Amino acid sequence: MKTAEYWVNHLNLLAHPEGGFFKETYRSTESVWASSLPDRFGNARNFSTAIYFLLRSQDRSLFHRIKSDELWHFYDGNALAIYILDENGLTIKKLGNNPEKGEFLQVVIPAKCWFGAKLETPDSFTLTGCTVAPGFDFEDFELAKREALLKEFPDQKEIILELTVG
Repeated sequence: MKTAEYWVNHLNLLAHPEGGFFKETYRSTESVWASSLPDRFGNARNFSTAIYFLLRSQDRSLFHRIKSDELWHFYDGNALAIYILDENGLTIKKLGNNPEKGEFLQVVIPAKCWFGAKLETPDSFTLTGCTVAPGFDFEDFELAKREALLKEFPDQKEIILELTVG
């Protein structure tokens, strides 16, 4: 069985600003013109991007949002709970390889939703992939501010406190 350290070393993963480890594996060489994209994008974007993303049980993917849809793929390890906050409240999706436990091999995060993730199994990890279209640009990345998120979703205080920094 592979470990988190094995994957970090063999895939040359780096620390990610939202938590965990990552490596960009694909960035389309072609772009979509800004005039062809929704107004929320200020500039042209690559057609698509992809990364490896690894979380250990001691890591958290902090609540953040981006301007594009994001598709998560399960590769190895334990199931990951992905918390999505939008106008309908909180949705929890399980990314994993056990459909009998309500896990999915792929999970879509719609554009502009707040989302974060964590493992629920101690001493574990998950290796995933994330594909973004139009392609990811750090200009589109917004890390949640705890107080603002608590005002917007007061009934989700526990998970907001866990997946944000003060």
